[in-house]
Amino acid sequence: MAYETVLYEVADRICTITLNRPEKLNAWTRQMHLDLRDAMQKAGGDEQVRAIILTGAGRGFCAGADMGGLRAIGAGGSVDRSSVIHDDLPGGSALAEFRMHYSYFPKIPKFIIAAINGPAAGLGFVIPLYADLRFAGESAVFTTAFAQRGLIAEHGVSWLLPRLVGLPAALDLLCSARKFRAPEALSLGLVSRVIADDKLLAETRAYARLLADTVSPRSVAVMKRQIWEAEFQSLSEATIQANHEMELSFQTADFKEGVAHYLEKRAARFTGR
Repeated sequence: MAYETVLYEVADRICTITLNRPEKLNAWTRQMHLDLRDAMQKAGGDEQVRAIILTGAGRGFCAGADMGGLRAIGAGGSVDRSSVIHDDLPGGSALAEFRMHYSYFPKIPKFIIAAINGPAAGLGFVIPLYADLRFAGESAVFTTAFAQRGLIAEHGVSWLLPRLVGLPAALDLLCSARKFRAPEALSLGLVSRVIADDKLLAETRAYARLLADTVSPRSVAVMKRQIWEAEFQSLSEATIQANHEMELSFQTADFKEGVAHYLEKRAARFTGR
């Protein structure tokens, strides 16, 4: 399937989804929202895909909402206020919190890495926060932008950002809407690596290959679900869930393969089953 606003490519069991409006710095539109959600669902349900990379075409990741759409809303245009989506995938989280329009990445049962190349503003700042890991190119520039548009902390960022960078830093970034660059994002814990622009995709793919080639996709799906759902659990609830998942793991082919490849000193051949 060809998409209007994103590119979709699978190679070496890695799916790369690229926001593709480079002439507009990949500014966000409703069509991009629909295309990305469908592409994520497609990759999440593909047994041949072990990891997903999300990046932007051209010189930016995403400049935020398309200004034409914001102008139309300001002039009295309609706003899509629907917020809940119901499409689920086996192995992914079914929590209601991860059924919202912009919070659905945690219910995709594949590891998602955002490769942030260039500007990431507004909604383009929020979207990669829902990824499981973020790598930034050296030229990446970030801003929440909302306060400079007369808006508020949208799309769950008031819940998510403090968990990543802490309450004072979240208040700073949201209320000042100041721009900051990749080294500061790294120091805040917003991104895990800063990589030379010309090596960003290659190094992100190398990490994705580590996931694709050396670990159980079933283990990754379960642990991803555990980590995200633990934000809503007590320690006892998380432990009870873990004990249950451990018992299920002992019954899988991937557990048997995990022991066998170690003892036989060979590369793993995990199937996800």
